[in-house]
Amino acid sequence: MSKNLRGGKRRGSQCTPRAEESSSVSQKVIKTDVALIGAGIMSATLGTLIRQLEPNWSISLFERLDAAAAESSDPWNNAGTGHSALCELNYTPAGANGDIDITKALNINEQFQTSRQFWAHGVDNGVLGAPDEFINPIPHVSFCHGADGVEFLRKRHAALSSQTVFEGMEFIDDDDVFAERLPLMGEGRDYSDPVGLNWFTQGTDVDFGALTQQLLNYVGRDADLYFGHEVRNLTKQSDGSWVVKIRNTRTGEKLRVEARFVFVGAGGGALHLLQRSGIKEAKGFGGFPVSGEFFRCTNPDVIAEHSAKVYGQAAVGAPPMSVPHLDTRVINGDKGLLFGPYAGWSPKFLKTGGVMDLPKSVKPGNLLPMMSIAPKEFGLLKYLISELSASLNDRVTTLRDFAPKAVGDDWELITAGQRVQVIRKNGLGGSLEFGTAVVTSEDGSMAGLLGASPGASTAVPAMISILEKCFTAHFDGWKPKLTEMIPSFGQKLNDNPALYREMWDWTNKSLKLTDSAVEKQ
Repeated sequence: MSKNLRGGKRRGSQCTPRAEESSSVSQKVIKTDVALIGAGIMSATLGTLIRQLEPNWSISLFERLDAAAAESSDPWNNAGTGHSALCELNYTPAGANGDIDITKALNINEQFQTSRQFWAHGVDNGVLGAPDEFINPIPHVSFCHGADGVEFLRKRHAALSSQTVFEGMEFIDDDDVFAERLPLMGEGRDYSDPVGLNWFTQGTDVDFGALTQQLLNYVGRDADLYFGHEVRNLTKQSDGSWVVKIRNTRTGEKLRVEARFVFVGAGGGALHLLQRSGIKEAKGFGGFPVSGEFFRCTNPDVIAEHSAKVYGQAAVGAPPMSVPHLDTRVINGDKGLLFGPYAGWSPKFLKTGGVMDLPKSVKPGNLLPMMSIAPKEFGLLKYLISELSASLNDRVTTLRDFAPKAVGDDWELITAGQRVQVIRKNGLGGSLEFGTAVVTSEDGSMAGLLGASPGASTAVPAMISILEKCFTAHFDGWKPKLTEMIPSFGQKLNDNPALYREMWDWTNKSLKLTDSAVEKQ
């Protein structure tokens, strides 16, 4: 973004309007340097970065719902794994010759290390509060059974454990050790079917809802946060700025927001808003919504038997976000246990969205890409149909693959957040992607984020990439401050063992991840 944003520090409080009354119409006009749409982890992270880098820029945030982190960032709407490729098998696929490709795993782990440093700096400098309210140590574990599955884990361990950022990972194929470390999974298991684990003691559980709220508490000290305000339209002006039309969902009052830069961090709602903006970079994108359900344990005795995030292998044709996992959570200081997800389908793009979300997203520019997906993704469609037809007993049977003695009465079914998978134009057709896609306008005046996993865990590097693309005239000048917040900025920790260990020790101490965890070997 070549033009400078307006200076002049403005102080505001949450939901306190910073507005000017227009003399021609009874409509409030809000002038701001940065408009953030959506109150999830992405907007909270970007707002915090901008507040640190340019404290004199004005920021206004607009959220359709009445609370922060109420959609995908809500802790019950995501797994909270802190995706660092420690346990997710889809990030380490086996090639045709059996070799393990660790390229994606290394990249995702490096991204999560960036997030850890940013959070640690936030705790050290009063940006964030008590770290145990949003991050806690919990082992990350990969689980396979059957001779082929165990051999895959053996090769995966050999490929990863030699890398700096994965040092300390264990391979376990001993039945007694398995039962000792995972008693809930070991009880009643038939060990004639071989089992194997890749075990990393100091993984983490992240409550992205609590983290989002802490970040927005910081941003809101010098910005205005408007909840219950829905974006209706976005229009580019001749000078490169944006007019954002907003409606107060409680009073019906209309607001006109004039912003130099707009970030669309609205989760599943981002595609519609980017389409309304008219930026050419959003044309050709489509979305395929996938919903999910989890079993949440209601028996404290069962919850106490398991302390790990254990990920298995996805079913044939299943999307990566449907990888089954038995997942310890720490939410509001209480330990919980989830299993899932069980895939579902709804045309809604948001959990609080409408059934017309998918039809309304179809435009001339993405019609062919969206139509081309069905023949290519027959396996996915077959998987979704089988999941939708599964009974409650079928789902309990799936749970018993992890916990053989599971009793259905100990678990309740909850609906998780919607995920809109990206359909990207590819020639005359399209391709379905299961990652995240950053969309930025050519002049850098608008950016948005589409897609799902690894999502929240890599929010910090994703938002830094937006800053680099959209604020080219400022970015070099920001590098010293970025390096202060993220000491490894611009470096690969995997290539620098000494720096990695220094960063690991610092973030563990600041985030209080060592007191109740076994020290990293």
